[in-house]
Amino acid sequence: MSGRNGNGASGGNGRAPHETTLVLFDIDGTLLWSDGAGRAAMQEALTSVFGTTGDPSYRYDGKTDRQIVRELMRGAGHGDPHIDARMPALFDLYLDGLRRELATGERRTVLLPGVRELLDALEASDGVVVGLLTGNLEDGARAKLGAAGIDFDRFRICAFGSDHEHRPELPAVAQRRARELLGVHVEGERIVVVGDTPADIDCGREIGARAIAVATGRYCVEELRAHEPAAVFEDLTDTAAVVEAILRG
Repeated sequence: MSGRNGNGASGGNGRAPHETTLVLFDIDGTLLWSDGAGRAAMQEALTSVFGTTGDPSYRYDGKTDRQIVRELMRGAGHGDPHIDARMPALFDLYLDGLRRELATGERRTVLLPGVRELLDALEASDGVVVGLLTGNLEDGARAKLGAAGIDFDRFRICAFGSDHEHRPELPAVAQRRARELLGVHVEGERIVVVGDTPADIDCGREIGARAIAVATGRYCVEELRAHEPAAVFEDLTDTAAVVEAILRG
């Protein structure tokens, strides 16, 4: 079970459990930038296990770690049984390499503008539960957040790429974990995904979740707006405006 345990989700104003808002943050390009540490570690692991990194032009953003490996290695001619059999060993190597990349000091992991203030504001808001929805493996998410100086335990409900290969499945994973850990069923319209890619915007539609897009990754405001998020921001520095966009639904 992932995420920090909690005994309830209602705030100090007596807000009923069904009014809980679950805010799920993507990591890379949304909360932090790790200066290519993840890609470097993945390429090293792929080379070690499969003998190739796959297509050098392949974009990692918006993908789960399992999806990245599968798509790259399918493109390199490997079949799914071969890929699946080697996935555990590859991820062991990847996580070791990621921790090494983050610790060397050659790459600078930075917290993106406004993130700490936004997390503080949301945590101070009655009825709000803050979590993660990320394509990272859980241990990879821990490593990256730690390198950026963010306490992993701030995020109470989480869904990771290690939970499911397909990102659109992750909002339902988080919804289920909220029910299991908090004893609360959070309706889809009270789940908000905050992310920097079209995949973040689109992943929660099946359960009725809303998306707040932020152009701190590789997509500009116009590209993100084309996917019709509830709101889109250049960055997360206007704390009041972002909180209002998250909670107004």
